[in-house]
Amino acid sequence: MTTPPCRLYLITPPRLDDLAAFGHVLAHALDAGDVAALQIRLKDVDDVIIAAAVDMILPIAASRDVAVILNDRPDLAAKLGCDGVHIGQDDVPYKEARRLMGPDRIVGVTCHDSRHLGMEAAEAGADYVAFGAVFPTGTKEAKIRCDLEVLTIWQETMQTPCVAIGGITVKNIRQVARAGADFAAVCAGVWSYGDGPAAAVKALNAEIAAGVAERDEAVLALPSPDQ
Repeated sequence: MTTPPCRLYLITPPRLDDLAAFGHVLAHALDAGDVAALQIRLKDVDDVIIAAAVDMILPIAASRDVAVILNDRPDLAAKLGCDGVHIGQDDVPYKEARRLMGPDRIVGVTCHDSRHLGMEAAEAGADYVAFGAVFPTGTKEAKIRCDLEVLTIWQETMQTPCVAIGGITVKNIRQVARAGADFAAVCAGVWSYGDGPAAAVKALNAEIAAGVAERDEAVLALPSPDQ
């Protein structure tokens, strides 16, 4: 028996001052290895700036079968044609986000370290739940830390996919994959990687594969129910 794979879920840098330059870097990064989704996370900026970022990113991502998720704003996500939206506990309620996005687009929900919040979101119909921060992170102020065991328990008991987020890098993503995350969200671990974002995507995928293999070996080593 093999366990589900783990895939990369990239998050944009907090500022995109030069969209053309970022588009070039992004294309090379997405070409370097498997990426499931890209979240556009631009805080405290005008809607016009977000719209310009979406317009630039959508065709690059779509041509590589990468889902584009907008952070916080289901109204804008729907209007701009994004594949989905990611909402936090302090954003619009899931029901409103789903109404705005419609039945066929992605709605993901932040659940911090709480399996209870995760189950509520899953039962409501969320396409994924996000747990974190799993490691210390400088990208945003993380008031809550989430133990990797939450990912393992979730994987063993729930069908809704889970995303691990917070401080994930090439050095620790193997732990996340081994713990059972369906997706690993990475921001600074890609864009600030010493050898460049494309090299980061390649290295992150290699570490994910190693972590999933270790997880599969651990599952195979478990005694069968009839033993």
